[in-house]
Amino acid sequence: MKLIKKIVLTFAVLIILSLTAGYFYFDKKFSPPQNYLKVYGNADNIPLKWVSEAENPYSALLLPVQIKGVKETFYMQLDLGSPVTVFYKKSLQSIKQKLPKQIRFNQESKEILLDFKLGNLIVSSEKFQLLDYGKKVDTKTSNAVNIIGTIGTDLAEKRTVILDFVNNTSSFNEKNISNKAFKFEFKKRKLLFPAKIDNQNLKLLYDSGTSGYELIVNKEEWQKYKTKNGSIKTEKGNSWGNILRVISAPANKEMLFGKTKLKISEVTYIEGVSKIQTFLMKRSGMQGMIGNKIFLNHKLTIDCKNEKFTVE
Repeated sequence: MKLIKKIVLTFAVLIILSLTAGYFYFDKKFSPPQNYLKVYGNADNIPLKWVSEAENPYSALLLPVQIKGVKETFYMQLDLGSPVTVFYKKSLQSIKQKLPKQIRFNQESKEILLDFKLGNLIVSSEKFQLLDYGKKVDTKTSNAVNIIGTIGTDLAEKRTVILDFVNNTSSFNEKNISNKAFKFEFKKRKLLFPAKIDNQNLKLLYDSGTSGYELIVNKEEWQKYKTKNGSIKTEKGNSWGNILRVISAPANKEMLFGKTKLKISEVTYIEGVSKIQTFLMKRSGMQGMIGNKIFLNHKLTIDCKNEKFTVE
């Protein structure tokens, strides 16, 4: 009997240790790297540029940038679901072919030393990550939209972000946020906003990379929020080359941020998300995601340093 108890106790300890080790493994694996950005100055009233795809006019949100030593204006996607600012290797390689002195890849081309400007804001790093992604830039066409990278929350960690979806402008500055601001969680450079739907308190990940979607939840919540007999729309999503199946339906709900009411006209769920991503989402306590579309006709201010935000 004592032997059986000892065996059971041993197995219990092993299970606890393996779960603990697993938690710390995933916690470390999905923790963002150190913020290597050096940021100088401020950017005010930078125009927002929307990318349209198929029936979605708000598929992505772009910001105009300039690389030091290059006269052309390029674009980077504002993706506040990404904890790091990254550049697209294939796009930069095509620039390097024309201007080899301005583009300097680090050893093995996994990182790049670069300075870029966003209005009067200068952002530099010796360790910008490179993704094996992107397209050859077109510098001959005057109105070409050349996307060379993604701006993440490492920049938001350095400056207060103001997204004015009424006037279609953005600002990145050091201004203090309003006293009427609400607290949010800024974990692993992820933005977790408190909200309320049908008197239910929720924690929602703000991911401007899922720009054209108002509210993304799991399938069970999707069935609860969507209007009955509403037409269902299915499309393909692209997460840095990973193809996802995106299913949306009409909704008639309200989302509350404090006393500010935002109308939910569409609700979405996604198929193809990895089990690891699903596990991490549950561990964080988040119950859904919101994109830029929910904030149209509103002004969103985010102060990551003090973990406060406002919706006007």
